[in-house]
Amino acid sequence: MLILPLIFSVVFFALGGIVGLLIYNGVFPTVKRKWSSYAFAGGVLLASVVMFYPVLENKPDVSCWKTLLLSVFSSMQLFTLGCEFDVVRSSAAGDINYQIWAAVLFFIAPFFTFGFVASLFQDFFAAMRLKWRKLAFKDVYVFSEMNEKSLYLAEDLHRNHKGSTVVFCDVFEEKDEQFYELSERAQKIGAICFKKDILVVNFKTCSSHKTVSFFTIGESESENLIQTLKLIERYKTRSNVYVYAFSGGVEGEILTAQVDKGKVKLRRINEVRSLINRELYENGKLLFDSAAETEGNKKISAVVIGMGNHGTEMVKSLAWFGQMDGYDLEINAFDRDLLAAERFSAIAPELMDEAHNGTVVEGESIYKITVHGGMDVESAAFVETVDRITDATFIFVALGNDRQNIMTAIGLRQKFEQMGAHPVIRAVVYNPQEREALTDIRNFRGQAYDIGFIGDLKSSYSEAVILNSEVEEKALARHKKWGDEESFWAFEYNYRSSIASAIHAKLKRDLGLPGIEKIPADRTEEERWALRRLEHRRWNAYMRSEGYVYAGTGDKSGRNDLAKKHHCLVPFDKLSEEDQVKDDD
Repeated sequence: MLILPLIFSVVFFALGGIVGLLIYNGVFPTVKRKWSSYAFAGGVLLASVVMFYPVLENKPDVSCWKTLLLSVFSSMQLFTLGCEFDVVRSSAAGDINYQIWAAVLFFIAPFFTFGFVASLFQDFFAAMRLKWRKLAFKDVYVFSEMNEKSLYLAEDLHRNHKGSTVVFCDVFEEKDEQFYELSERAQKIGAICFKKDILVVNFKTCSSHKTVSFFTIGESESENLIQTLKLIERYKTRSNVYVYAFSGGVEGEILTAQVDKGKVKLRRINEVRSLINRELYENGKLLFDSAAETEGNKKISAVVIGMGNHGTEMVKSLAWFGQMDGYDLEINAFDRDLLAAERFSAIAPELMDEAHNGTVVEGESIYKITVHGGMDVESAAFVETVDRITDATFIFVALGNDRQNIMTAIGLRQKFEQMGAHPVIRAVVYNPQEREALTDIRNFRGQAYDIGFIGDLKSSYSEAVILNSEVEEKALARHKKWGDEESFWAFEYNYRSSIASAIHAKLKRDLGLPGIEKIPADRTEEERWALRRLEHRRWNAYMRSEGYVYAGTGDKSGRNDLAKKHHCLVPFDKLSEEDQVKDDD
């Protein structure tokens, strides 16, 4: 009598499990991953209804429809621990198999109510998958968090390295749309997700023949730094371990430079500086191609909107990047902060002092920087000030908000078109979909706005940018002319100065400066001294943008990096001949 209900109950249970598994593994791409648990729960519910029906059917004076409703009601109680097992035991006393199956359903159903299954077994199944992947001797990429940035990087690594293992740590299920979207993307690349912290999961058993790359890429830079230091301590005997620390602060720079790294390869990622460096390296020549013709030198007139992290970094970089024979450089920066000028001067005091800013001295950096504080982009004061910059050739917009950056960039294009000018415009937009939609935007008459939108997460968080940056490769080659690779990565001073040098060297080649393609020994005297003078101009501006000041004639040490003082921050002709030769590019 109970054999058919038992069979049908097991079938419904199995169907729910199979459908849930297929959804979880992405067989139905239009169905969200969260529905996998719903499918399994539905299978358990149907199995329970079928299981209860013959048990409740034996009651007198109860129609089949009422029995069905009672079965549904009892099944719902099963999910909430409101049903007694005695109901089944008394009616199926002679069928031990039926009682066992009913006990299974009684045990399983409540787990779906409290969402306990995924919570209880997530790390167990993740650990099993990781152990299986370890046997394949594949590269492993481990991320401290699952967020937009880490997912874009993970997706690019998965595309470029088929069969590699991607692991996300600290993943807790949340009841919001964003989490499910992130989970769907992680599922598509076969990522392994742990609730545990990156410091708790054990990766020491991974094959020593393949690399294990850790990315401390959470929203909190201080947490990233703590995780970085502890990962180095744990794996410093492993030569196949790389740690990528997303921390741009001074604290991270100091602590990571001092820690004993052992055999671990450490890379600090300053996301803002990386974006500015990449933009100047790849597209910086546009600043010079668009420079305005004047009676004397050509003029680069740059306008920076927003003096947050991006804007500040751009002003500092333009100061040294714009050093070039035959060109004058003027920078106007705007920010809502009334103290914007004072804050920037505190960062780079000698860059902004009267002796250097706007002052022409032979053999020195040449530039004029003006920071306009208390300027809202929607205010009349801002519009009036911009109206006076009729010769703008380059505009950079970074207000901290995609929508505002887009609207401001479009508004400035309109403003300068009215003045008969067409400067190069770059605006920061994080959203990859928006950035793609904005590519080659035009008005209703088909006229191109000609605005470059940079900094989207998909482009910024890729293997080519984070792991295999071309500018880093060039910078390392330059550094190794006098130092080793370890000191390049270990000390921020070496890394930053070599990056700046590599970027400007490419610019010199792009502009075809005489003698730049030759080694110093093969250059003519005129080429050699012209390039030395230019390189010293660039170096002076770079050092001052980093906060360095002149050591002074009374400073016997000549250089004190703790105080950011250097004896070579003088016009080229005041250098010793030995120091002048060091400016060979």
